[in-house]
Amino acid sequence: MRDEQFDVPVTIESEGIGHSLSVTRTVQAASLLVDKWPDEKRGPKYRAALKAMMDALEQRRAVGSARRAFTAAAKEAHVFVREGRH
Repeated sequence: MRDEQFDVPVTIESEGIGHSLSVTRTVQAASLLVDKWPDEKRGPKYRAALKAMMDALEQRRAVGSARRAFTAAAKEAHVFVREGRH
């Protein structure tokens, strides 16, 4: 398993309104998807992001592609805040 850094961080809401988390690495994103993602927000884009992140960890997919899938899942779950450093 290979932990790689995202070229562009993804900021999501974390544990309530007003708290945010900058996601910068593949292992961090995978852990959030597996352990912290709310059950009621695990839609089709969540499942695609989980597969993409696992593929990136196993070097079967580019990290940028997995990051984009993670961003799409965050938007689907309404926890997306922004991309990039702010």
